Amino acid sequence: MSRSRNRRRRRPAYLQRPQEFYWLWIAATATYGVGDVVSTIAFLEYVPTIQEANPVVAFALDSFGLGGLVALKIAVYLVMLWISVSGARDGDGLLYYFPPVLLTIVGTYLTASNMRLLLMA
Repeated sequence: MSRSRNRRRRRPAYLQRPQEFYWLWIAATATYGVGDVVSTIAFLEYVPTIQEANPVVAFALDSFGLGGLVALKIAVYLVMLWISVSGARDGDGLLYYFPPVLLTIVGTYLTASNMRLLLMA
């Protein structure tokens, strides 16, 4: 039996361990989705002297306002979720775990950075 057949018969990781899958994505949502968005909005609204440093986010904000920021975040989140689910279906642990862990790390860093900017202002 070939390796690819074994992978097809194995249930995806998100079905084998659904609690793990949910908690990985809850952490990503809390930090990248909520924490970064809320802290970005706070420092843009309450400290007008601070400008957004990320050119892609700055373009989204300038072109579409706060809705552009949220739409950009949702698009990135959905692409990463798709990569994670595809990795789980293929039995690829790296592609399964990497997206939510990366979003959690990036979200934590960006939220902390935004909060530091707010406190320094």
